[in-house]
Amino acid sequence: MTKLGRVAPTVAICAIAVFLVASIASAQSPSAAESKAAAKAHQLILQVNTNDPATMNLALNNAANVEQYYRDLNEKVEIEIVAFGPGLHMLREDTSPVKDRIKSLAGTMRTISFRACGNTQENMGRAESKKITLIPQATVVDSGVVRVIELQEQGWSYVRP
Repeated sequence: MTKLGRVAPTVAICAIAVFLVASIASAQSPSAAESKAAAKAHQLILQVNTNDPATMNLALNNAANVEQYYRDLNEKVEIEIVAFGPGLHMLREDTSPVKDRIKSLAGTMRTISFRACGNTQENMGRAESKKITLIPQATVVDSGVVRVIELQEQGWSYVRP
């Protein structure tokens, strides 16, 4: 056998070994896409559209539980509670049965935010002939339903407690 004849099988074996090591290494380490996905925050919308304290408390329980779950995993999460229609009472200064709980949650869980439907606020104000004041933790959006749609279009997960 010539010198070249002895080298070719050795080169082939080395090439196979390098390929196998590279395959194992890439299978064990996450891809760039997987790493990027892991760093991306989980995103949750909770809708409240009923003037029911049990539903409001359930939404707050869901938000707190999800926030705690991902915090324990050291993963990012964003949670928006969107209130519209009769559910706006959740965020009203004068009628909210859960405003103290919201104040407490907002102080300890900064990943939870509260959005109030501007259309509902305006309509309630007209119907009650007074300005509807919201709790300080609430941010007004033009339309609660549109806010839910837009977040879903951005890939947020939707839950209606």
